[in-house]
Amino acid sequence: MTLTIFILLTLIAAYGFWLLFEKAGRQGWEGIVPFYSQWVQARILGKPAWHVALLVVPIVNVFVFYNLYLDFIHCFGKRRFWENCAAVLIPFIVLPLWGRDKNVKFLNGLYTKNLKAGKTDGKELTKAHELTILHDSYQEYKTKYPYKKSMVREWADAIVFATVAATLIRGFLLEAFMIPSGSMQQSLLIGDYLFVSKLNYGPRVPNTPIAFPFAHHTMPLFGGKAFSELIELPYKRLPGFQEIKRNDVIVFNAPAGDTVAVENQDIPYYDLVRMMGRDAVHQQFTIQTRPVDKREHLIKRCVGMPGDKISMQEGMLFVNDQPGFVAPESQMDYMVATDEAGIDEQRLKDMGIEAALVQPGLYKIFLTPSQASMVKSWSNVKAMQMNLEKPGVAQVNTFPNDPQYQWNYDNFGPFVIPRKGMTVPLNAQSLPLYGRAIQVYEHNLLEKKADGYYLNGHKANSYTFNMDYYWMMGDNRHNSLDARDWGFVPEDHIVGKALFTWMSWNAGGRGLSKVRWNRIFKGIH
Repeated sequence: MTLTIFILLTLIAAYGFWLLFEKAGRQGWEGIVPFYSQWVQARILGKPAWHVALLVVPIVNVFVFYNLYLDFIHCFGKRRFWENCAAVLIPFIVLPLWGRDKNVKFLNGLYTKNLKAGKTDGKELTKAHELTILHDSYQEYKTKYPYKKSMVREWADAIVFATVAATLIRGFLLEAFMIPSGSMQQSLLIGDYLFVSKLNYGPRVPNTPIAFPFAHHTMPLFGGKAFSELIELPYKRLPGFQEIKRNDVIVFNAPAGDTVAVENQDIPYYDLVRMMGRDAVHQQFTIQTRPVDKREHLIKRCVGMPGDKISMQEGMLFVNDQPGFVAPESQMDYMVATDEAGIDEQRLKDMGIEAALVQPGLYKIFLTPSQASMVKSWSNVKAMQMNLEKPGVAQVNTFPNDPQYQWNYDNFGPFVIPRKGMTVPLNAQSLPLYGRAIQVYEHNLLEKKADGYYLNGHKANSYTFNMDYYWMMGDNRHNSLDARDWGFVPEDHIVGKALFTWMSWNAGGRGLSKVRWNRIFKGIH
């Protein structure tokens, strides 16, 4: 239904632009052909041809497009602020109205006058000549009908349009993120700046539309909430270009981020409660709740899809009983024993390898398979062993954090990831796995009474899920806070797909070496 409405509104707006192009003396179809339409507008407006080439540059293309679009609208005398806003926000209403309004004329008739004059010179009128006449008419129109604004008005318009454009871009098209931790090493490095596409999976309608521009959940400089919960909208996602695929690198809102201890946000609130007790956490920290779209952003690899069976055995991921994807640059940590000379830690740091001295001659090092082979070959390395938890030994803060499941990061499962329409029984075995999804993510009241389980006040022995869920893990398997801690990621938490790094900054480098040149515009796989 949403897709149908979107297509219908797009067609109506295109019809209006068709009519306006006809008023401009061009063929109507020229107004709806991507790139060619903008090229014609650029010629009319006297813009350099390279403006059109910028339409292929992410982020920049949005500003170029609207600059051409609004200047073209101005040619019809639509220069007032509200008319500019209407042309951007509700083009499917105003463009057809202006196109059919006989009082709305292109360049106030100057183009028609100049076109007739051009035809009387006895020469055949070419398309190039027509565009020249259009351009000259536009320049004459600007001189004859100047539209001046005060400096305050100029700045106000610029700020408002920049804010609206940036908000729309961040909310519905692309958003820039920075990698703050090593959970995806070496696929993504600390200091990588990347673009995340909201269009691939479909942009979400904001849950909290009233928010301070350019801020996520906290006000810059002053602190405090950067959003208002006065208006809260239900989850809705617009159509996207593709479905989520297994092993995509995805940005999403932290599932356990619904509640945070403001002074200690590096550790999930629920982990703090398990470690310290609820009363101690609430006494020591300021507790804040956040709606889905204002929870912390995380980036991981989607290794499990809705309905997949997931397990991990001795550090090896299995999906549907088959070995799961392991990124070529994924890391595990090793205990490395050396002779008395030790390891050149600066050499490792220059290679982007994390190492920690446990005791003289013994190091904990995070390595990819190829790096592990390299380090093992060094003459002063005496022994090397991957760190793995033993099966059946429970690890603190491992999903589902229940005594009957003695799981750890290297050995857990099997279990099935919920998918929309999947039904699970309500019993003591299933609730540790699925209880949070049923109660928190899908907003149900689930109670256990003497005669069984009650769902929203009605006795029930099973539950059918309303959303799809995903299993997210970092490529740095032993240095990643991921689904093994907080469990499933609901579909309404998905933000977008990581596309490519546009900058990479090595804080440990010097001068130009701070920039990782080989990672600029590198795709993310």
